[in-house]
Amino acid sequence: MDLVEKLRVLQNQLAVGNFRNVIEGCQKILKKNPKNPLILNLFGLALQRNKQIPQSIKCFIGALEIEPNNIAAINNLANSYKVVGKIDLAENLYKRAIELNPRYINALNNYGNLKLQLNDFEKATELFKKALLINKNEITLLFGLVSALQGMGNFDEAIEAMKKILIINPKNASAHKLMSSILNYKEKSDQSEAHLEEMKKLILDKNLNDDQKIDLSFALGKALEDVGSFDLSFESINTGNFLKKKKFNYNLDKDEKLFKSIIKTFEDFDFDQFKKKPTNEEIIFICGMPRSGTTLVEQIIASHKDVYGAGELVYLQDTLQSNFINDLKINKQKIIDKAFSSENDITREYFKRLSDHSFDVKKITDKAPQNFRWIGFIKIFFPNSKVIHCKRDPKDNCLSLFKNSFASSSMNWCYDQTDVARYYKLYEDLMMFWKSKLPDFIYDIKYEDLVSDQE
Repeated sequence: MDLVEKLRVLQNQLAVGNFRNVIEGCQKILKKNPKNPLILNLFGLALQRNKQIPQSIKCFIGALEIEPNNIAAINNLANSYKVVGKIDLAENLYKRAIELNPRYINALNNYGNLKLQLNDFEKATELFKKALLINKNEITLLFGLVSALQGMGNFDEAIEAMKKILIINPKNASAHKLMSSILNYKEKSDQSEAHLEEMKKLILDKNLNDDQKIDLSFALGKALEDVGSFDLSFESINTGNFLKKKKFNYNLDKDEKLFKSIIKTFEDFDFDQFKKKPTNEEIIFICGMPRSGTTLVEQIIASHKDVYGAGELVYLQDTLQSNFINDLKINKQKIIDKAFSSENDITREYFKRLSDHSFDVKKITDKAPQNFRWIGFIKIFFPNSKVIHCKRDPKDNCLSLFKNSFASSSMNWCYDQTDVARYYKLYEDLMMFWKSKLPDFIYDIKYEDLVSDQE
């Protein structure tokens, strides 16, 4: 088998997800042809998709040392940098790829998704629209455009983009789910009624896979609730949750282990002994159970001219996990060492990632709800920060969680009523612990009070 044929076989294996075979195949070829940029790029892609990101970066850099304008390797290296949080490097590479070929859809799409991640919805919209001029029927681009338009509050144009997806593929359950999240079926418009009937018919299709059934079940559940068909709504949502629970086979014991480790780590901490130097910027951490009103609180605070709303960031969690947490256990001694150090590596790492956002104010909101787990770390390493804790009636909060399907794997406890209740109890116990340790550090706001009297 010649090199071209071997490359074709490996590309086919990559397409079907046989990443280990591709990695081994590329390693064999590279022993004889170590300077082949095509093989290095393919090797990097297999490593990237196998979640071996640092190794993939080395491969893409190797390919570019041999062929500096290899546009595929440039784009792939940018994707790997994005995964590890090196946003500035990723952005420069996407720009370079687009300069080399302004019609390179992969780079336009990936750069658009990076801008979505940074809440730069206008630039993301521009990039997706440019790519759609090249291929107007590319569904991934249309989905990206929908997300960007939603971010800007341009819901009418977002609906038009979703209609295009459903013309291309009427069975696209993800598009139906997105459409359901925007439409208000109570209004009984021609558009909403037609869409509800379309989903009712589609859910009966015997050829749907489980992922399609999940999206349609949640979408239909929301629409049926809007029109007052509560029993049918719950039946549909229950089906979606059952299928999603089965898909992930989630075990709440892992979360329980982490929560216990947090309490054990901080139960004898004297927070007053740590005096980290305040930063110029002040982070307002808005946390609480998901679906407790964190988005509304951020919208209100970020409407002030001196505040930048950064949205739901993973930066704090990623920084803490990479520094202090291994196998759900917290390294207490390392926290103490860094707490007493004259340097503040944790804050520096967080702000390095935050600097990729475009803002010129000193107050920033971070509304990742589950940052409630890290309040002790916030107290030590972000001394001039604020913590706003959003509370909501437990039954309403848990029902809202059960009614929604989430993209993040950190929410896999939401698809079983018992798991939701257990997780809520873990959250409640941890918040009681934080308040006993830091009584004047956490500001509580009740969702019900806020919506009834925002002023």
